[in-house]
Amino acid sequence: MKTEIRRLTSAEYLLATPTLVDLYMEAMDYTVNVRAQRISSWRQEALSPGFTAIAAVADDTIIGIAYGMLGQRERWWDQQLRRALAMQGGPSKSEKELLQSYFEVAEIHVLPSYQGRGIGARLLRELLRLAPAKFALLSTPEVEHEDNGAFKLYRKFGFSDVARNYLYPADPRPFAILGRSLPLSASPML
Repeated sequence: MKTEIRRLTSAEYLLATPTLVDLYMEAMDYTVNVRAQRISSWRQEALSPGFTAIAAVADDTIIGIAYGMLGQRERWWDQQLRRALAMQGGPSKSEKELLQSYFEVAEIHVLPSYQGRGIGARLLRELLRLAPAKFALLSTPEVEHEDNGAFKLYRKFGFSDVARNYLYPADPRPFAILGRSLPLSASPML
């Protein structure tokens, strides 16, 4: 079966948001009680500057999604990023540069039955190729020895540590915040 990787228009993304959130919930093993809130927040994010969404489609079914937007100081995630940097004594000069022009990789998910086939890598590559910023940042739950598909994917793409073991409000899990410079052809070092 052939998998097509393609950019979604804003209209396509907004129309497909319930399906995309269902995919996210299955990939992340979330319960249905978060669905309505996630649909609302995902639709809101489509209005953000630099919003870009990439879908993986097989047999006319969306099997993967990746999206992001330009970092903005008024966004909750940017505030958490600044808090994480401050907690480790920053922001440093290079971190201040990062804060001026970054693309937040907000979500990247592939249906479990399609994982392990390189689809996540194709989604991430296309999303980063289109990212209109000097840097890309993301966060992912910490796992022992970075032993999961997400960490392996991000390291393969040259993402390095920005902050580790960060605790977001209302989530007991520690997260890693990772980043790399753009474009992909550039040195990945921050």
